[in-house]
Amino acid sequence: MEQAKVYWSDLRCRPGKNLLDKLTRLMKAAGMEQIDFEKKFVAIKMHFGEPGNLAFLRPNYAKAVADLVKELGGVPFLTDCNTLYPGRRKNALEHLDGAYENGFSPMSTGCQIIIADGLRGNDDVEVPVAGATHIQTAKIGKAVMEADIVISLSHFKGHEQTGFGGAIKNLGMGCGSRRGKMEQHAQGKPVVSVRRCVGCGKCAAQCAHGAISYGPDRKASIDQDKCVGCGRCIAVCNVDAIHAGQDNAMEELSCRMAEYAKAVVDGRPHFHISLVIDVSPYCDCHGENDLPILPDVGMFASFDPVALDQACVDACLRQQPIPGSALDDQMHESGFCDHHDHFINSMPNTDWKVCLAHCEEIGVGTRSYELIQVK
Repeated sequence: MEQAKVYWSDLRCRPGKNLLDKLTRLMKAAGMEQIDFEKKFVAIKMHFGEPGNLAFLRPNYAKAVADLVKELGGVPFLTDCNTLYPGRRKNALEHLDGAYENGFSPMSTGCQIIIADGLRGNDDVEVPVAGATHIQTAKIGKAVMEADIVISLSHFKGHEQTGFGGAIKNLGMGCGSRRGKMEQHAQGKPVVSVRRCVGCGKCAAQCAHGAISYGPDRKASIDQDKCVGCGRCIAVCNVDAIHAGQDNAMEELSCRMAEYAKAVVDGRPHFHISLVIDVSPYCDCHGENDLPILPDVGMFASFDPVALDQACVDACLRQQPIPGSALDDQMHESGFCDHHDHFINSMPNTDWKVCLAHCEEIGVGTRSYELIQVK
């Protein structure tokens, strides 16, 4: 596969210009105008930030992307899928409330917001993935799959399980429905926390395999032999009494995420933008954020999400850790082993290279790129 082109812009702004102008110029230079947007539905996939977190991308950036899409004749909407874990984004109503709280609205972004997998996270489409070795079909939020074009707008940052979160994570994990996220994350089938269960019966009503029953105390239990691991019981539990079993190994999680990303982009136009700013050590799914581990780097765009992630991580590895950050603390601990990689040094049990290598193997994109600066 030939080299991909990745375009980047630094964050310097002379008087009379601003970062939104630079982002628009970057998207145009990277060739976004080559896509036929006329009267097409355009899913702009991004993370609205767990309320309490302040490292997520500001809605101003989303508006710049949406405005360009509209200028080119498209019909954009911002989208994300519900989360698997307890929090304020596990159903569409709370998810939208959180998005509005963080400043995302049709008024601030110039387009509608749609939670792609519906009210409870059950509204998905099973998508076959050519060349996949870990999954049979990816469970992708329906609104994402119904869009004609997909644009990923990613906040590039650290991540406690995948090393970093960029375009591939935004597409793969982010576009998975609740059961899709469980398929990527979980090795075991769902289990019930008896202490939390209130015996409402909603989980049993959703189970198509008769795996859920209730004891004399009206507490649910799941027959692991009958359970197929679809995760729909997790989606309907309002008290977070049901959760996924044992987590997959980090390497398998990375490969499944790559395969989910392929399901999202295959067969239709796609374009990708990553902002390497506020490089927090953890995912924006946290209800808080720590001091950035690295300085702000810039804005990147490409038609190839794999090359984009590689370019972003390479740019980060050229930076010096911020004094007093979690990464700096880790590097000054007794017995520290230097991996000469900021993201592995920050989270020593992760290896981000696994995901990008698998992406390359199954044809999502290439890690080989030409970096072109846009001033």
